[in-house]
Amino acid sequence: MAYRSSSDPLPVTILTGYLGAGKTTLLNEILTGDHGRRIAVIQNEFGEIGIDHDLVVNIEENVYTMTNGCICCTVRDDMVEVLEELLERGGGLDHIVIETTGIAEPGGVVMTFLTHPDAGEAFLLDGVVTVVDAVNLPRQLDHGSEARAQIAYADAILLNKTDLVDAVALDAVEALVGSINPTAAISRTTFARSDIYALLDIGGFDPARITLGPSLSGRDHHHHAHADAIGSISLRADAPLDFDRFERWTAGLIEERHADIYRMKGILNVAGSDRRLIFHAVHALSSWQYGRPWEAERRESRLVIIGRGLDGEALERGFAGCRASSDGG
Repeated sequence: MAYRSSSDPLPVTILTGYLGAGKTTLLNEILTGDHGRRIAVIQNEFGEIGIDHDLVVNIEENVYTMTNGCICCTVRDDMVEVLEELLERGGGLDHIVIETTGIAEPGGVVMTFLTHPDAGEAFLLDGVVTVVDAVNLPRQLDHGSEARAQIAYADAILLNKTDLVDAVALDAVEALVGSINPTAAISRTTFARSDIYALLDIGGFDPARITLGPSLSGRDHHHHAHADAIGSISLRADAPLDFDRFERWTAGLIEERHADIYRMKGILNVAGSDRRLIFHAVHALSSWQYGRPWEAERRESRLVIIGRGLDGEALERGFAGCRASSDGG
């Protein structure tokens, strides 16, 4: 059973997570599960998936074909070459999952898809899924920036190994994850068990499906990101925004700080429009799209900026300067 037309772009999910978080367990579930989708899993050369050889029906050079229709590829050279080979192979794939190394930031893979010549036609980046180790995350965050960056890019986070920590510690770890990325949906898991269908249909890079997550339900204006740490700033405005002012401000911000800004997401109340304006940016790339009408709910602009060394006060001043004048000018 096909889940996509052959003319549709092939959706891609990037799977990341620090060493030992549980990516291998999740990948095994994807490769051997009875989910009915034909999925290509692309591993880096350091990946180690323990595939049951009774489930392997054919082995070519670095390509393992599973009895459930999935295939597993090992990347040894350029990832783009592997993607092009998969397209040439055909076989009616429904999805591609790319695993990053446990000590790598996923930004390079994200940008590969957003800037690929066939982006939007042959390939469509669906989302970034990050597996987080609930036991060891605090230590990993102290050790380096990789685990923090993996959380920062995420659209969905699996907080794994929840059976190995008590309730108080688990709540603290989840709050820590939310302080880095308040827009990602967080699911508590054991053995990385999750709804495969949901993970492969996030729409995290589809402007029409952008959400800001449950972490923004409170009234806090921002989470502090000190010095060179990776964190997030959450901004709100009750008054309508002037589109031109906001566009100039974000363009300048991206030009000046694009290397440090991992993602920006906004749902904006723009003066003169009855529809939500959806704003999304990854490093130097940004997009705009009008969404559904506001209808009866409260109109409010919300913008989340996730990055390194963010100046919360400066960002609040810049955002406040985007408000529309009372006289409409």
